[in-house]
This record gives sequence, structure tokens and C-alpha cells, in this order.
Amino acid sequence: MPEALKHGKQPLNQSHLPIRERRYPDLSGTVLAFDFGEKRIGVAVGETLLSLAHPLLTIDAEENAAKFEQITSLLQEWQPVLLIVGLPMTMDGDAHAMTALAQKFAQRLEGRFNLPVMMIDERLTSAEAAQSLREAGIKGRAQKQHLDQVAAQTILQSYFDAYHSRS
Repeated sequence: MPEALKHGKQPLNQSHLPIRERRYPDLSGTVLAFDFGEKRIGVAVGETLLSLAHPLLTIDAEENAAKFEQITSLLQEWQPVLLIVGLPMTMDGDAHAMTALAQKFAQRLEGRFNLPVMMIDERLTSAEAAQSLREAGIKGRAQKQHLDQVAAQTILQSYFDAYHSRS
């Protein structure tokens, strides 16, 4: 059971808000972040106390049932208090085809697992992830297996920097 619920604290119900506008700055505990893609989903993990994100894995499955089976296992293992999903937008902030798919994924997570879900702008996270991997000496095709989880790490770190900054 998430720590906040153990102490009788319920996350503020924000189901009346569009999923893109929800904020849960007072939750503490483990957070999982997802870089959603039609073929692969990058996953990162972090703790609000430390405000540090770490790449975890990449879910690479064709069918949604297999993807959600892996997500279920991750949630059972990590017991997160919050899920973050990257919100893909164009550089000028407009929605595109992947925006709606990522929102649908976020809504499915919320509905299926009954956990708070936030969406974080993910513009340039793949470029940042590729740069980080290059700096770590991972180049070209070798990046493919790591790119999505490092992008999820960037998304999660953006959340921590915005809502749980270390002072």
C-alpha cells in the first residue's frame, strides 16, 4: 500500500481535471515514469525524498496485453504512489497524433491501477537522452535499447525538478 494511504492521507481527487492539468506535489514515495511509444515504452523510477530519477527498463512488446502485464509486475514490485507519463507535443506546444495516444495510455493507467497519474511535457527528452547516451559512450544502434528508458528518466527528473526540488 502506498505510504500516503497508510497514514490516512488520500491524494487530492483530481478526476474532474483533464489528465494534463493534474498535479500531486504533496505525494511522497516511489514514482514511476513512462515514455510512451507505440512500439516501446521506456520506464524510469525515483523517490520523491531524493528527487533523483533512474532509468529502469524498456517494455518492448507488440500487444497491449503484454505491455500491461509487464506494467502490472512493475507496480507490484515498486509500489509507486504516482505515475508520470510523458506528454508529446510539437516544439510550439501543439498536440499531434502521439499526444492523444499518450493521453489515452495515461487514462488507461489511472483507470486500471487506481493510482494518480500526471503528464509532463516531454519535448526534447529523446534528444536529451540520445545526447546523454553519446556522452556515456553509447552511440548509434547501441542506443536503441536504452533510449526510451533514459527518455523516461529525463521526464521523471523534470517532474522532480518542478515539484520536489532539493533545497
